[in-house]
Amino acid sequence: MSLVGARYGALGVISAEGGLERFIHVGIDTPTVERIGPLPSGRGVLGAVIADREPIRLDHLHEDPRSAGFPAQHPEMESFLGVPLRVGEQVYGNLYLTESENGSFSAEDEELIVALAATAGIAIENARLYDVARTRENWNATIAEVMAAMLDVSGENVLDVIAERVAALIDADRVAVAVPRGDGELALTTVYGSDSDQLRGRAYPAAGTLSARVLATRRAVSSDGRSQWTTLDWWPQVGPTLAIPLFANDEPLGVLSVSRPKGGEAFTDADVDMAFAFAAQASIALEVVRAREDRQRLTTAQDRERIARDLHDHVIQRLFGAGLALQAVSATVDPESSSDIDAQIDAIDAAIRDIRTVIFALSSGERRGSKRVRDRLLDVVAEVAATWTSQPRISFAGPLDSLVSAELADDLVAVLRELLTNVFKHAQAQTVEIEVAIAGEDVTLVVADDGQGISDSAPRSGLANVAERASLRTGYCRVASRAERGTRIEWSVPVGPAHAERA
Repeated sequence: MSLVGARYGALGVISAEGGLERFIHVGIDTPTVERIGPLPSGRGVLGAVIADREPIRLDHLHEDPRSAGFPAQHPEMESFLGVPLRVGEQVYGNLYLTESENGSFSAEDEELIVALAATAGIAIENARLYDVARTRENWNATIAEVMAAMLDVSGENVLDVIAERVAALIDADRVAVAVPRGDGELALTTVYGSDSDQLRGRAYPAAGTLSARVLATRRAVSSDGRSQWTTLDWWPQVGPTLAIPLFANDEPLGVLSVSRPKGGEAFTDADVDMAFAFAAQASIALEVVRAREDRQRLTTAQDRERIARDLHDHVIQRLFGAGLALQAVSATVDPESSSDIDAQIDAIDAAIRDIRTVIFALSSGERRGSKRVRDRLLDVVAEVAATWTSQPRISFAGPLDSLVSAELADDLVAVLRELLTNVFKHAQAQTVEIEVAIAGEDVTLVVADDGQGISDSAPRSGLANVAERASLRTGYCRVASRAERGTRIEWSVPVGPAHAERA
């Protein structure tokens, strides 16, 4: 404006769609700008400079057929000079000048502004290159932080660590991790930044979201923030958003979303490129974490197998030998001493049963995908008694896994879950003992506790269901309960087909 004596001037930055995404103006005071309303979007003569990519110089702006006119309250403007501002081969924006103090802009004015635009283009290109370098530096620092954090992280909170490091190093208002669920939804497991408490744990349909798009393409994608949450009325307004897919091998683990405030600076192509590199590095880190945990599980499994083998080959055999020796001694002593020795032999037998249960649990490992009866019963105990201060003791006797059918196993599991749940809700017991045994043609489940007994007024719908399961299999369910001595429930049915099935 000073160079050519213009009263008004503006720089219009061209968007990716071809219009004006920014319009920086000088010469009109703030109250007038507010009265005029929305800034120009690139129509009329302003759009012609964008389309032609060549300078336009006019003495009378309103007489040009391409003119779209001015809104109300807009100052009068006659002379006009528009020059494209190139950054390399790309047109970054346009310089617009109006109202020459000489009445009109000359050819010399046009040459000066074209030269100035070329100089400005070099300055903008240098600034862009600096921003790209700074962006890459920030992302490289983030990648290094994440890789270092993976050395001590476990698989359970690996996504939290990734989100935390990104939130600390990347200029963002909110960082969130959404993980896929089996029902076609995504759940926000991790949120850092504004409204984190309100958003953490929320689930939403994946279809049509930016998260679903990046999981399908496996590439980082940026948006203006609107397309990510169009169907979510509970999601706060958000600005430019960058979504990054997180995979472990071919398994989608989640989507990392980095959002800036509404009206914030858009993510650049350099951001998207570095985010894609970040996703690749994060996937490698996730694989490393998984491999390390697999090795740890393998080492643990080997240790468990060794302990189980030692218990079976050494401890049980020595206890069994001690029991046989005591039986031999029992036959040579007086009846009173023999009775005491027999009691100790029974205690040794009980200890052997307990150790065998421990051996089975150790040998079963995590029991993933197993269908064995003992596994399922142990899983029920672990599930129901997870929060108990004192864990129940369970023992097995007899060939349960080979004689109990799948249908009967379902009943055993259901009965044990019902009885343990009743103990947890009502008994206030300190100890609970469980016995599952096959004797002859019957399988018997016993649950005994030392808590409060069952009162006469207590509802017995659960016990009625347990008794009905026994009756359908021509078995029985016996309940012995005292107010101060706890409850003992014995559930026994034939191992063979149920009565109803035989009929």
